[in-house]
Amino acid sequence: MTNCSIPVTHDSSLITRGKPLVVLVGPTAVGKSHIAILVAKALGTEVLTADSRQVFRGMDIGTDKPTAAERQGVPHRLIDLVDPDQPFNTGEFRRHALAEIARLHHEGKVPLLVGGTGLYVRTVLRGLWEGPAADWEFRRGLAQEAGAKGADWLYRRLGQVDPASARRLHPNDRVKIVRALEVHHLLGRPLSEEHKRHAFAEMPFVSLLIGLTRERTALYRRVDDRVELELAKGLVEETKRLMDRGYGRDLGSMKGLGYKQMAGHLAGDYDYAEAVRRLKRDTRRFAKRQMTWFRKEPGLQWLSIEDTASPAQVAERIVGEVRRFLEQLKADKLTGGTLQREHLSA
Repeated sequence: MTNCSIPVTHDSSLITRGKPLVVLVGPTAVGKSHIAILVAKALGTEVLTADSRQVFRGMDIGTDKPTAAERQGVPHRLIDLVDPDQPFNTGEFRRHALAEIARLHHEGKVPLLVGGTGLYVRTVLRGLWEGPAADWEFRRGLAQEAGAKGADWLYRRLGQVDPASARRLHPNDRVKIVRALEVHHLLGRPLSEEHKRHAFAEMPFVSLLIGLTRERTALYRRVDDRVELELAKGLVEETKRLMDRGYGRDLGSMKGLGYKQMAGHLAGDYDYAEAVRRLKRDTRRFAKRQMTWFRKEPGLQWLSIEDTASPAQVAERIVGEVRRFLEQLKADKLTGGTLQREHLSA
């Protein structure tokens, strides 16, 4: 067996010219972080984190941000970019990510993009339609009407003007629903139609996409274990520190998993046991939505992890696949052929 602690050698000039990108995705609690660190060590590269919550400084336990010791000396980029009350969007993430990828290519290293935020990954792979600037007066009007007509009014209105976007979005995803309504208001056309025109087809890199998955019962058990570990590490105390620093419950960052549920408990909305129950339930639902997203991602190869498999064994399989990917890329560059990928065995 390959020892994942031994770096994989590769042609740095091929990296510079071929622009390969390795992407490792999967639902929360599947085990991405530990496996990615082992893969990065074997490839002699860094981890580029595609996580919409780990971009916030001071939000460590609730986002399951690896500690310095857990990173095992592997640099992690695209984390701790802004404070919890600073705005941050997909376009900004893409700009940061492309800069890091360009740097690694220049250094002759294979970039390793790792995370569970599907939209972040997609925009790196295939570009981003940024659309018109926000119309804050229109948004305030929507908020007022929603307050008068009920929480589900926004979603019902979206279903009338842009049914394709309504089918794609979760009824509780207020941020994206408002944006879709705003785009329709500003352009006179549905957001879904604009996305279709853009087609997200830039494809600036030659990419190997690997998705990690587990049997559902096993994944949900790991979700529950993850929650218990976060609580033991001090999730409640971390949430209180953030609230004491003035980061209110209305902030988008504070509505993320863990902080939302614990902030509700700290505010007296419900007791601790109910906060834990809600967090486990909401995290399982989030993992399910992540899987739904990634199953629609073209070219993604799935690797199912058995409970008996160690992170090193899984990393070893991924490293082997990366080697074949780079060898094929080299052959294609020499022959002018088109890179063909084989599917990972289950």
